[in-house]
Amino acid sequence: MENLVIIRGGGDLATGTIHKLHRCGFPVIVLEAQYPGAIRRRVAFSEAVYDGVSEVEGVTCSLADSAEHALEIIEAGHTAMMVDESCHILQSLRPWALVDGIMAKRNTGTSKDMADKTIAIGPGFTAGKDVDLVIETMRGHDLGRIIENGTASKDTEVPGLIEGFASERVIHAAFTGTLRNTVLIGDLVTKGQTIAIISNGNGRHPVEAEITGVLRGNIRDGYSVQKGLKIADIDPRESERKNCFSISDKARCIAGAVLEGLLILKKRDGY
Repeated sequence: MENLVIIRGGGDLATGTIHKLHRCGFPVIVLEAQYPGAIRRRVAFSEAVYDGVSEVEGVTCSLADSAEHALEIIEAGHTAMMVDESCHILQSLRPWALVDGIMAKRNTGTSKDMADKTIAIGPGFTAGKDVDLVIETMRGHDLGRIIENGTASKDTEVPGLIEGFASERVIHAAFTGTLRNTVLIGDLVTKGQTIAIISNGNGRHPVEAEITGVLRGNIRDGYSVQKGLKIADIDPRESERKNCFSISDKARCIAGAVLEGLLILKKRDGY
């Protein structure tokens, strides 16, 4: 299939790229893990792994059980999702380009020989060695910068500052166990409110909001979480509830950079 792009990862940042490339006419196959753990699930195509289909801002991504099925979905005008963490699809399909959008902060196996054009989003990759181009994901002046030689900025593990809140916005599991949500994405929550419960052999452990605001995202109900895993995100701006259901400014910026990068590589290669 002409100009076929395979994208590793279907979380909210990768979804911005998938959405843009699809709207620009590129056929897209998304490869995901068996149990994706997206937080901003309402704007993450990775939810198609669980539900069979995910729709974000008018674009539909449907789960396929084979490469042939994925191509049928694309022919029908949609994007396709496959559970294929190890990229087995490359044994039967040679994509025009491959984009690593896993956002693991490290390289989980992407290499330049996977496609004629390769791009990685975020830290963990060296442009010119692991992939052709790397996209900067650090908020600030360089967000979306296309790196042709070198690496993106290292992950600071500190969330973006919103109205004076940074680390307080993001909630991590204090226990290992099975998570059950008690609120929904988009709900207004107050500081100290129980937003989820983690159950394990030692009992039921409430997860409390550390600030008052809008629940921007939470990990899927019933997910088996490990201690320290990010499980929820709160936006202190109560007026920004609508943002829970739309692609973020950061994801759109990165998506534009990926599109530009693909066109740069197309010009380089002459096709």
